[in-house]
Order: sequence, then structure tokens, then C-alpha cells
Amino acid sequence: MTSVDRSAGRGAVSTATHPLDPLTAEEVSAAVELLRRERGLNDRCRFAGVVLNEPPKEQVLAFKPGDSFDREAFCVVLDTVAERAYEAVVSLSEGKVRSWEQIPGDVQPPIVLEEFDECERACKESPEFRAALEKRGITDMDLVIVDPWSAGSYGDEKGRRLSRALTWVRLDPEDNAYAHPVDNLVAVVDLNKMEVVRIEDYGVVPVPQERGNYTPDAAGERQDLKPLDIVQPEGPSFEVDGYEFRWQKWRLRIGFTPREGLVLHTVSYNDNGRERPILYRAALSEMVVPYGDPRPAQWRKNAFDAGEYNIGAHANSLELGCDCLGEIRYFDAVVADGKGRPLTIRNAICLHEEDYGLLWKHFDFRTEKTEVRRSRRLVISFIATVANYEYGFYWYFYQDGTIEFEGKLTGIVSTGALPPGEKTRHGQLLNNDGLYGPIHQHFFNFRLDMDVDGQQNTVYEVDTEAVPPGPENPHGNAYYPKHTLLSTENSGERIVNMRSARYWKIVNESSKNRLGEPVAYKLVPKTNVLPFAQPDASVTRRAGFATKHFWVTPYEPSERHAAGAYPNQNPGDDGLIRWTKQNRSVKDEDVVIWYTLGAHHPVRLEDWPVMPVEYSGFMLKPEGFFDRNPALDVPRPHHDGHGA
Repeated sequence: MTSVDRSAGRGAVSTATHPLDPLTAEEVSAAVELLRRERGLNDRCRFAGVVLNEPPKEQVLAFKPGDSFDREAFCVVLDTVAERAYEAVVSLSEGKVRSWEQIPGDVQPPIVLEEFDECERACKESPEFRAALEKRGITDMDLVIVDPWSAGSYGDEKGRRLSRALTWVRLDPEDNAYAHPVDNLVAVVDLNKMEVVRIEDYGVVPVPQERGNYTPDAAGERQDLKPLDIVQPEGPSFEVDGYEFRWQKWRLRIGFTPREGLVLHTVSYNDNGRERPILYRAALSEMVVPYGDPRPAQWRKNAFDAGEYNIGAHANSLELGCDCLGEIRYFDAVVADGKGRPLTIRNAICLHEEDYGLLWKHFDFRTEKTEVRRSRRLVISFIATVANYEYGFYWYFYQDGTIEFEGKLTGIVSTGALPPGEKTRHGQLLNNDGLYGPIHQHFFNFRLDMDVDGQQNTVYEVDTEAVPPGPENPHGNAYYPKHTLLSTENSGERIVNMRSARYWKIVNESSKNRLGEPVAYKLVPKTNVLPFAQPDASVTRRAGFATKHFWVTPYEPSERHAAGAYPNQNPGDDGLIRWTKQNRSVKDEDVVIWYTLGAHHPVRLEDWPVMPVEYSGFMLKPEGFFDRNPALDVPRPHHDGHGA
């Protein structure tokens, strides 16, 4: 079936079989062509996003296979001549533009892929930029690389779409340029006009010359590693139907957007024949990387990699045996480039299952009988490269009903240069040639639209408290979990507390387990951190979501991104900070929880020249959702290992 009325003769034919299927390349092209024709768009217009305009939640949940449905594209368009940004909704079913509205205010959409190359070219063609490099002994522009860092919001960007471009240089075409930063030099570039506005030169610092290459010819290879093969002779245990798949008792759909990357939809668990919803939608909402170095060319480094750079559009094409191991199912992702042309990222999403050690075990020493089960988990992942950094986003589904997110941070640290013999407390020297890595943090916010056994949910904060000495604790050993209702948005702004083993429960009061207690899922933090930037710092105002680990809001489909819809050059106080001022009720509501996880990164020598993976994440675990351990029926393991 298709989603359009073919008899109308106006709509683009769609191959979608479900309302949440991502746009195809053909649908992206059709949407862009309709916009160009109906709105008379010039060639200087850039497309900062062409994505599925997701139908209302109630329509999706009511959908049955075979039902007809509309297909719409949501588009963000930047007119670089008029210097205005627009939002459009295009009906692919009817073949027309349903809405076209200028985005109010001084709004800058994300930096698109073409602007990376064009910004670098504009810098290299600038006489002022070339002169600044010549002062440093750099004359071969083919060896120069320029990264278009966003300008942020510091009061000097108003009315212009700007980048504060930073520079590195290679010693040869295959060299790692990040080993050779051209520090104290910033090229401020107008991205609409693609011209250098000014050069900020804070004084010549010698460019570090020691190489930092990490390929086998530079680093060598150990020879004592035997092959490790993952073999599934009967194939994987999951079943895939379009963008929906089933594994064990899980059922869910995946999507992909250029801003969020991987999106999870309609996650449910089959509990003895009953399909029980848990999550309606889960995805990265926003992220920010604030740097803690006050040096002139470093202190404005604060990257919002989702809202400023469309991190999903930077997804890697994954490779078997490298990025994913085993019996793999890949999914392509379709995004639009700056011209609105569809760009297919091959193998952007990886789906596989993997052994995860022990699931449960008990040895009865009286009978000398053992029951043991091995854990297997489903892995859904994508990896994005934004300039120097790689970010891996991994969602895990376990046989016991647990959902886990894990972020994997790798790649190359953003580097700077110090004068010979100098050190800084704001970073780590990486060699004896002046190269250093500034201290920084990474904050990721995830929007989790919870539907625990339905849409009416309530959130409790759970702290374990010790009972004071007295009649209720005569032996000094007593403690208990204390539940605190988070009934409004303001009461739901919380931080992690390791001292109280804090977690948060999403409860459905109207759905009871066999003990008559309300069913729930709990969000369990892992290692976390808060920002060290001052409260009045620009990055704090812009990334207000990072000041709290946990937020609760009622479901509102337009509230999708924690720092606001357009954080690029936005002065802040937007997104969660603004929405939660309404202090809406979140008791027995269709609630959305927002979790911020932070990775703290004082750079180590061991992080150079390429960084071993750092991990961060959280878990969603059933708490009273099931009547007993749901993994009791996992089969005994096969005895196919080897022993001495």
C-alpha cells in the first residue's frame, strides 16, 4: 500500500507502510521541488532540514496495517540573500505546500554540510587570513584545514550568520592536522556572504611540529592477537519488517533525523501475549561541549552538536567487523544536503545482537544443581563524526525488560598550542612541543516520551534514607526507599544524588501488578556531572538543560529540543528553561522525561593522538512492571565453548 491517494494525481507516490517511516530520497526531492516551485526559491537558499513531519501521536497509536495516512515533510529553509529563515510543511500526499512561515527573531538554523567546505574556502581566499598564516610561516593553503565553529552568543553576532573558524595545518597531505593547531588565530566568517568579516590575531604561538599520527605505519601493530569470530550459523534472532523489528519479546520501530540521528519509536514488550507499551519516542534532544580554557581563541568553544551542526547528518557509513561485529542488519539514512538534494548515508544504523555474559544464575549447594542463563542483548547504534570528535550512540535492549543507553566518545581531542616551556592548569600538555588539550565537558540530553502501560503516567523521585537512631531503628541498621511525588514541572527539576542512591520512577497508577501495586519503570543514573561554567556564563544560559539532570514536562509535540528549536547564536533561556516556567501539572499526564548525562573530560596523555572510548549512559529498568523475573524462560545455554 501507499500513503497517498493515487487517484488525485497530485501527490508523490510513497513506499511508506507506516506513518513513522522516515522520508525516502524520492520524498525529499519531491518536497524540495514543491517548495522551490510554489515559493520561488532562489539558488542561494539553503535547506537546514527536510524531515518527516510526524503525525499526531493519537493517529499513530490508532494506526492499523492497511490504513491510509498522509505524508508530510517539515522543512527549514535559509534564504542567504534576504538573510531570513523559514519553516514549511509540505504535503506529499496532496502535492502542495501547506504552510510557509518566517521564523521570528534573529534566528540561525544549523550549520549545513556545504558550509564546512565553503567556509574553509572563503578563509583560504582571504588576503587577511593568508597574511596571518604567513606570519606563522604557513604558505601552502592545501595543507591548511579550517573548522567552522559556531559563533555562540556573546553580543557581537547580532543580525549576521557567523562562524568563528579555527585553523590547523598538516605537515603533508596524510598527516593528522590536529597535532598542529594554529592557535591565537580566529577567522570570523559571514556564512551567508561567505566572506571573512575580520581576523582576530592574538599573537603568534609556534605551531607544534611533532606528528600525532595513529595509523599502523606510525603506531605499529601488536602481533599476539588471535581471531575472535562471532558466528550465528542459523542467523540472528530478530525479525525485521521495514523499520519495525521484533527481538525476543521486544517490538519497536526506528527512525532517523539529521538533527537527532537515531530515533526509537513505539517500544513495547510482549508479556505473556499482552503487548505492553513502555516508550512512545526516545532520541537525543540536544548536546553541548563547553570548554574550560579562558585563552583568547579557546574560551568561545561551546559546540551544540545537535542544534548547531545536525549531528545525524554527520553519521558514518558503518563497516562490518569494525564498527559492528556479528550478524548485522544495516539501515540507510536519508538526509538533505544544503541544496535540498537527498543524500543517502549507507549503513548509517547498525542492528545486531551480542552475548552479554551472565543473565542469572543459582547453584543449589544442597542438591548440587545449577541453573544458569546467558544474557543476550539487542544493539541499535549509529556513530557520527563532527570535525575532530566521534560520538557513538548505542541503545541496548535486554531479555529482562531493561533498556540502556550508552554513549561512546572517541576521536581526537580539540587541541591548542602553548608558547615553548609554558603549561596551563586549564589543559594537559600532550607532548614537549607545546601541544595541549583543553579541559572540557560533554552534556547530552535525551527526550524520553514515556508510555508505561499507557499514556497516563506519574513520576516519583526515590531516595534511600537511613532511619535515625531510636525506637524505629534500635539496631542502627535500618534504611528504606522514600518516594517523593513530582507533581509539577518545577518540582521535577532534579539532580543526581549518589549519597541517596537516587533514581526516578515513571508510574502508571491505574495499572496494577499482581500485588495491587502500580506498575513502573525507573530511570537509573550512571556516573554524571554538572557544568562548571558560572551561572551567568553565556554557555550556561544557552544550555540551561545541563544545569539539571532530570526534567519532567507534559507531552507537547512542539517541545522537542532541550535548548530550543534554534540554539545557533541563540542568547539562551530557551527550551526546557522557558517551557518549565509554566509549571504545568505532570501528575497522571502523558509525561515526557528529559535526562541530561554529563561526561567530564580533563584530557589525559593517554587520550592522544586518538582517544580510547569513554562511556556514559543511563538505564530504564522495570520496577514492579512484571509480576516476576521476565527472563525465567530464556533457554539454557548450549555447551559449545572450549576449556583446558
